[in-house]
Amino acid sequence: MANIVAIVGRPNVGKSTLFNRLTESRKAIVDSESGVTRDRHYGKSEWNGLTFSVIDTGGYVQGSSDIFEAEIRKQVKLAIEEATIILFVLDVSEGITADDKVVADLLRRGKKKVFVVSNKVDNFERQGLTGEFYALGLGEPYNISAISGSGTGELLDDVVKNLDADINDEELTIPKFAVVGRPNVGKSSLINALLGKERNIVTSIAGTTRDSINTRYTSFGHDFLLIDTAGIRKKSKVEEDLEFYSVMRSIRAIEDCDVILLLIDAQLGLEAQDINIFRLAETNRKGVVILVNKWDLIEKTTNSTKDYEEKIREKLAPFRDVPIVFTSALTKQRVLKAIEVAEKVYENRIKTIKTRHLNDVMLPIVENQPPAAIKGKHVKIKFINQLPTHAPTFVFYCNLPQYVTEAYMRFLENRMREQFDFAGVPIQLFMRKK
Repeated sequence: MANIVAIVGRPNVGKSTLFNRLTESRKAIVDSESGVTRDRHYGKSEWNGLTFSVIDTGGYVQGSSDIFEAEIRKQVKLAIEEATIILFVLDVSEGITADDKVVADLLRRGKKKVFVVSNKVDNFERQGLTGEFYALGLGEPYNISAISGSGTGELLDDVVKNLDADINDEELTIPKFAVVGRPNVGKSSLINALLGKERNIVTSIAGTTRDSINTRYTSFGHDFLLIDTAGIRKKSKVEEDLEFYSVMRSIRAIEDCDVILLLIDAQLGLEAQDINIFRLAETNRKGVVILVNKWDLIEKTTNSTKDYEEKIREKLAPFRDVPIVFTSALTKQRVLKAIEVAEKVYENRIKTIKTRHLNDVMLPIVENQPPAAIKGKHVKIKFINQLPTHAPTFVFYCNLPQYVTEAYMRFLENRMREQFDFAGVPIQLFMRKK
C-alpha cells in the first residue's frame, strides 16, 4: 500500500502552511480565518530519497453547527483511518484547547503512528511552552515553524523512518491496472462485466465499495493485475464523505499501478473530482485511459462521440494525448476494448527508444526549428538520451539549457509524441549542459 501522511488538527494551527512546506507548493490556501481548508489537498513529498503522499485535512471542530465543520470531522476521521502516519499539529501560542483534546482522543483510539507537531515555535521563548503537549499522551512534541521551515527537517527524518521504504517492490512483473473514479460511476459493475461474475457487490448506493481488491486476470490471452478500489463497505460507513474517500483510495491505487482506468459517468461528464484524479496520475507519471461509462444511456447524434471527446481533451490540456473509450458496464459494450487500450498504454509507458534512432529522428526536427535566441544567445541541442526510469524520461544535451523556454519544451514533447506514440503516458524532458 502507498505511504500516506495526513496532517490533522483543529482550525488555524498551520496545517495548510505545513502542507505547502512539505510539498514545496502553494496548493493549500492559507488564511487566518478558521475553516478555510474545506476541499482536501493532496501532494507529493520527498525526503531522504523516499517519496510519499501528503494530505491536508480541514480543521476538526467538535460540536459545531456549521454543516462544513460536520463534513470536515468526517474527513479527519477518514484520514486517521487511511493514513500510514498522522501529523497532529498544535499551536504553541495557544496551548491545549478543548478541540485539541477531542482530536487527541480520536488519535489514541486510532492506533496509528502519530507525531505531535508543536507549530509556531518562532523564537526561543516559545520552545519552553511545548512541555504541556506531553499531557496529550501521544509522545514527544516536535518543535517547528511551518512558515519558516525550522524544525521540519528533524520531523521528516523521523517520519520517513516509519514509512515503508520498499513500498514499490512488487512480486508480480505483469502490468497493473487500477480502476478509479468518483463514487457510483460503475467501477464494481465494470469489474464484474470484465470478470464475468459477481465478484463485487453492486448497489445503487454510492460508497458500497471499501477495500482495494487485486485480481489477476488471465482470460482471452490477457495477463494483468486488476486493482479495484473496491470491496464491501460496512453499512455504518456509507455516510462517510464519499468524494474524499474516493480520492484516498485513488491515491493508493494510482501509486500501486502502471495504468489507471479512469471511469467517468457519461451523463455527468468530466467533473472537477475526475480532473483531480487525472492530475494525480499525471503527477505520479502513470498511464491513463479514460472510460466514459453508461454510454448506453446517452442519446446519440452524428458527431456525439467526437464532440464528447473534444470536450474532455479541452479540460485535460495540455496533456490531451489520452485514449478515450466509450463503454457500458451494463451491456458489456467495449469492456474488452478498454483492456486492450490499457495494455497498449502500458507498452507505451515501458517503451525504450534506441539512442541512435532517437537522435536520427529528433535532431533534424530541432535543426529545422531551433529554440528562439534569447539576449543574443543561441541554444544548440547536440544529443538526446533516454534515461532508465520507470516512465519515459529524456535528456536533451545543449550548450545553454537555461535559455530553453517552456513553450519550446512543449513543442519538443509534442514532436516526441507524434514520432514515437506515447499516447496515454506522461513523459518528462530535461535540458542538461553538454
